[in-house]
Amino acid sequence: MSDDPFTLFDSWYAEAKQSEPNDPNAVALATADAGGRPSVRMVLLKGHGPDGFVIYTNRESRKAGELAANPQGALLFHWKSLRRQIRIEGPVSWATDEESDAYFASRGRDSQLGAWASEQSRPLESRETFEQRFAEMTAKFEGQDVPRPPHWGGYRVTPTRIEFWQDRAHRLHERRLFTRQDGAWSEGLLFP
Repeated sequence: MSDDPFTLFDSWYAEAKQSEPNDPNAVALATADAGGRPSVRMVLLKGHGPDGFVIYTNRESRKAGELAANPQGALLFHWKSLRRQIRIEGPVSWATDEESDAYFASRGRDSQLGAWASEQSRPLESRETFEQRFAEMTAKFEGQDVPRPPHWGGYRVTPTRIEFWQDRAHRLHERRLFTRQDGAWSEGLLFP
């Protein structure tokens, strides 16, 4: 097993891509507002490396507001087919405009239009209202590339803790914890 958490993540993630039937990049993102009230939702990992783990969203959404008030986050990957999970914790910052532009350009056109049409996390009068907004955006950008909305972009969780959990018989699970201090990683085990 690797003593580098990113090498180990890459190995487990590659296995998950082979074994998980749907969305091996699905990850729970936990945030907390300024009052400490937690919130969690599923998002999709769209980039990762030693500089952090990147997701994309509407920067006017509930999660974005919570990250603005309390820029700390936690991610949880759970790969049931492998009987493994990875927990990641750390400060959260914006991805660069260049990264956000590049990822937005790689999305399908309907997903791009949906980013313009959705006022994510705000009350919606009816499904028809959203569908009408989508139709309006389709007409607005007909025949041209869809630019990234100014309110949409990436967030990077820069890990200070990464825990790898592996199921073992009789609930004698294995938990490896990597912690980063002053730029260096240390590793230890946790009781299951």
